[in-house]
Amino acid sequence: MAKCRAKWSCVAAAALLVAAPHAAPAAQPLDSGKPAAVIVDSHIRQEETLSSTEAGKVITAIDRTRENIGTVRKTTKLDTVDIVFLTDAARSEGGPPPAIENKVKQHKDDVAELRQEIEANALLFNAIDSRRLQAEDVLAVEFDNPGRIVIYAAAKPPK
Repeated sequence: MAKCRAKWSCVAAAALLVAAPHAAPAAQPLDSGKPAAVIVDSHIRQEETLSSTEAGKVITAIDRTRENIGTVRKTTKLDTVDIVFLTDAARSEGGPPPAIENKVKQHKDDVAELRQEIEANALLFNAIDSRRLQAEDVLAVEFDNPGRIVIYAAAKPPK
């Protein structure tokens, strides 16, 4: 009987190997030929600006981090992902200015949880990864209308 089970296990494993190549097109391969500006039907846009220009928006978004965590967790489709690089707030530039840094410290547990949720969300992780942005550089997110997220990051875009 044990021999028979082993034989059937081998047959089942072989069947899975044969079927696996046919299942691959259902997934979205990273080398699919689609431009990096589109991930899972979401347009990825980026902007470079100074933290002083966006400080008010970033601070408001940080204050809303607790409520945005749940939205990040539930997000499966977005029309647009906007990544705002606060270039003067990058670690190489000394980090965020005091007003933003203090707000991040005030909400440190929520910001840490937000970063974990972004890493756990395939859509958002692939969006930031496509711009070589690390979750630890994300300061806040804002859902300013359905289908669109703005991700504020203390980083410089890749060259």
